[in-house]
Amino acid sequence: MQQKILILDFGSQVTLLIARRIREAHVYCEVHPADVDDAWLRAYASDGQLRGIVLSGSHASVAAEDTLSIPDAVFTLGVPVLGICYGMQCMAHQLGGRVECGHQPEFGPADVRVLAPSPLFDGLADYKTASGSAMLHVWMSHGDRVEALPPGFRAVASTERCPIAAMADEDRRWYAVQFHPEVTHTRLGVEMLRRFVLDICGAQADWIVGNRVDSLVAAMRERVGSDQVILGLSGGVDSSVAAALLHRAIGQQLTCIFVDHGLLRQGESEEVMEVFAHQLHATVLRVDASEQFLAKLAGVSDPEAKRKIIGAEFIAVFRAQAERLLACPQPGSRTGERGDAWLAQGTIYPDVIESGSGKKAAVIKSHHNVGGLPEQLGLRLLEPLRDLFKDEVRELGLALGLPPAMVYRHPFPGPGLAVRILGEVRRDYADLLRRADAIFIEELRRTIDPDTGKSWYDLTSQAFTVFLPVKSVGVMGDGRTYEYVVALRAVQTSDFMTADWAELPYALLKTVSSRIINEVRGINRVTYDISSKPPATIEWE
Repeated sequence: MQQKILILDFGSQVTLLIARRIREAHVYCEVHPADVDDAWLRAYASDGQLRGIVLSGSHASVAAEDTLSIPDAVFTLGVPVLGICYGMQCMAHQLGGRVECGHQPEFGPADVRVLAPSPLFDGLADYKTASGSAMLHVWMSHGDRVEALPPGFRAVASTERCPIAAMADEDRRWYAVQFHPEVTHTRLGVEMLRRFVLDICGAQADWIVGNRVDSLVAAMRERVGSDQVILGLSGGVDSSVAAALLHRAIGQQLTCIFVDHGLLRQGESEEVMEVFAHQLHATVLRVDASEQFLAKLAGVSDPEAKRKIIGAEFIAVFRAQAERLLACPQPGSRTGERGDAWLAQGTIYPDVIESGSGKKAAVIKSHHNVGGLPEQLGLRLLEPLRDLFKDEVRELGLALGLPPAMVYRHPFPGPGLAVRILGEVRRDYADLLRRADAIFIEELRRTIDPDTGKSWYDLTSQAFTVFLPVKSVGVMGDGRTYEYVVALRAVQTSDFMTADWAELPYALLKTVSSRIINEVRGINRVTYDISSKPPATIEWE
């Protein structure tokens, strides 16, 4: 059995980051809504593998009438507890302390002074004062604060605005911090979380996905049995790794449906077929539906409308192919019988968390990769990656033998180039964009940063080209041109919730601009987007 850390989510939009940081320490953890009851908690801990509990932040106040409280069992299971922000306030409120609500808010960077020894902070300091006090750069985001400590606790850190910025009850191994150690702005936050799960909780750092291929394959083989599985293969990392895992487990029982909507990157369709059909020898049905998609998108310029059209059309095309497959007798069955079947999706753990399963969870976005298809087609849903983060999915992909270029490909939106073409989507726009984008990516891969020895493609988290449906005047040779404009976009981020524009070398940008203008007839101007997120988003639409 696997040791585990439980994260109770009170509705914070950065709860996902807590789980990522713990998994990065190679400790398995799960996020569950904070509205679970005591019976559920006791059952969850009954296998003896629970090593600690983390209480997340929240947008709520402990003074609100309908606010969530910490289940009593959290404090009776005998495992260490760490409260973060709202989690700290809730601990103080329920354990006999006092919380002041609605005082002067504290949002943004702050300097925390370590007041007393604590296994969370001992030896950690971003800098020291003249008197030798250890100081930590952290990120605050709160309106309430703890004014009086609960019995048994002592203050172990403070800021100018927050006298009790961290508290601890060492005897019961209960800890709490007012700041957010999970965000990158808290410089030593990752180390604090590592100390909690590894040192205080005593969890083993043995969660390494690449070493679990055999057990994952065995689990899928046992679950599916002799049934058939249909998977929508997009060419993205998640669906590709799900397909590779299932193919390793059940072989020809898996059929992948690859819908080419005509809005993929240059060479992407051919790469998918080469890897899965020719190298892995998986069964892949490639459906060229580009004319169908482009016809539906004609004259549509609203970004949300484009997304809905592509989503609906994908489901229609996928459903038609799936129904055709299900109508055919499978090997070993009696004529006219197909037996049971599954619909596989590349759902990953952030999708599950962000869908907000708790009563008070803040729903960031809904994830229904294939809409209601499982119910419509009478299929059971299979999500082989639903417990993994993106980094873990990539690790698994490499262990399954997928090419690194596919596993480490930058994120690509589901609607494809449709949301990187501003306004109406046309085939000629898509063709121009595809060629310009391929040049940008090629030069990023080719250009090596001398300080790190890595390519600029690897040093950026996401890079792409945007087609602007405007024309500008230019000069080529002795003639005047009036052609289209593209914008280059490259960002660096650890979590995609915030992102900085990548400071690419001028020589690289110069080469990309020159190649696009000279090699892609129809484009005469190249710009570079230097907006960070926030206030901008990474994608333009």
